[in-house]
Amino acid sequence: MEAGPGSIGMGMERVNRIWRHRTYQECLEKIRAHEETREFCRHTPEHFLDVARLTYILALEEGIQAGLKELIYAAGLLHDIGRHLQYEKGIPHQTASAEIAEEILRDCGFSEGERETVLHLIRSHRTPQEGTDLAALFYRADKLSRNCFACPVQEKCDWPGTKKNLEIKL
Repeated sequence: MEAGPGSIGMGMERVNRIWRHRTYQECLEKIRAHEETREFCRHTPEHFLDVARLTYILALEEGIQAGLKELIYAAGLLHDIGRHLQYEKGIPHQTASAEIAEEILRDCGFSEGERETVLHLIRSHRTPQEGTDLAALFYRADKLSRNCFACPVQEKCDWPGTKKNLEIKL
């Protein structure tokens, strides 16, 4: 049976290449090792995909071009991939993630313009942003992806109360 235009996974070939990329998997394993005993939110594939999915939903609600789906998912998978370098060398993870992502995106067939879009989302995901442009939606999704309201150690978390998600919202 041939896949139609609305098929699940359609147009996500390069995102799956990111997932299978050797450097990506090596970084992911290093993050897992560093966060093995972390009691607060971890930087897992579930978090990465939650950020991508929430960004995509927000973008659709704002009427932003649906053709950005693959770039949104690429940014979601890559936005925290340099977290291990923050643990090991004190490099801000958005900076480390962008450096690692550049090579992975190139290897996975993203054009220069596409890489710049994804790298902008990665670099700016920790900077508070207002509005409805894609970077603002990505920032918002990254914060919304955390279910603080259900966290058993929420009281010990060093996130400011203004950032904690204490209610279900979108």
